[in-house]
Amino acid sequence: MPVEFLGIAATNDGSEVTPRSGASFDKDYTLKLARAHEEYGWDRVLFAYGSGSPDPSPAAAYVAARTDTLQILVAHRPNVSYPTFAAKTFATLDRISDGRLAVHFITGGNDHEQRREGDTLTKDERYDRTREYIRIVKKIWTSHEPFDHAGTHYRFHDFVSDTFPLQQPHPQVSFGGSSPAAYAAGGAEADIYCLWGEPLAQTAEQIASVQAAARAAGRSDVPRIQVAFRPIIAPTEELAWEKAHRTLDRIKARKAGGALSRRHPLTGPQNAGSQRLLAVAAEGERHDRALWTPTAAETGGAGNSTALVGTPETVAQALLDYYDLGVDILSARGYDLLDDAIDFGRYVIPLVREEVAKRDAERAATGARQAS
Repeated sequence: MPVEFLGIAATNDGSEVTPRSGASFDKDYTLKLARAHEEYGWDRVLFAYGSGSPDPSPAAAYVAARTDTLQILVAHRPNVSYPTFAAKTFATLDRISDGRLAVHFITGGNDHEQRREGDTLTKDERYDRTREYIRIVKKIWTSHEPFDHAGTHYRFHDFVSDTFPLQQPHPQVSFGGSSPAAYAAGGAEADIYCLWGEPLAQTAEQIASVQAAARAAGRSDVPRIQVAFRPIIAPTEELAWEKAHRTLDRIKARKAGGALSRRHPLTGPQNAGSQRLLAVAAEGERHDRALWTPTAAETGGAGNSTALVGTPETVAQALLDYYDLGVDILSARGYDLLDDAIDFGRYVIPLVREEVAKRDAERAATGARQAS
């Protein structure tokens, strides 16, 4: 099966290891980073969402209008706009990008962060709302006749859009989460289900949970699986591990200065995904071929925070281990955003693509022999 690579469309050069050098939306840097991803073989970049961060949709439109092939994944929280408005926004963005859009719907795993923008629902209520929201958006994208909606969270009458996506039947819907409520919602509605980087055994368990939820929802297909990592690569194993520990020291220094505390609760996270990452970190620093957890432990399991450490060959083989589990979208984001995106694209992506092509050819040959 084909493999895709997802990078980050950061709007400034700041990260866990370095403060940003300018405004939160640095137009030149945003485009420079996106074009580096396009040039070095990445398929898509994520425009993330934060309560005080630049809005991802206009940032994505800016990049889409200035790139040729790079696909865009726009993160969206249902609490920030009505689904009728969001559906038109995304349809317009799909047109601007010539059909390169996917949308990542975020339910929200932290009450405090949600309340920053007036969202006071409980976690289970938020998942219920997200499921209703996605269904409405999909219907607006595909319905050419007016319709009414009377649900738990949304009500409207006689709505029909005059703006439809270029992609048919609609752009891909991405979703993430590691709780039973998340599996149920995403298993039912998502085209892509997103996980954070856990050891292989735990990842296999989560994939099985997502697939079971899809079957329980009556689907004949299952979502594609995406897993996210923070790669730390160098020409030798020794240099890679030296780089990893330098990276950890930089994170600790930023944390000591209070720079990370507003992004994410550094202790006692509410969301199941972060809790799982911290549990993995408590079990040990190193797992499987190259998975390293201190970066997750130091940041409170904040999102994509487990690292893959090693030479390009080692990291590529580690990614292929996940591919063999059924993961066909590999998300990666370095700590020095631009340089790491270039290095990963130059040295890791070609190795993975080459090996995936070999495996696919071997499977095809085996299938042909069995059929003859």
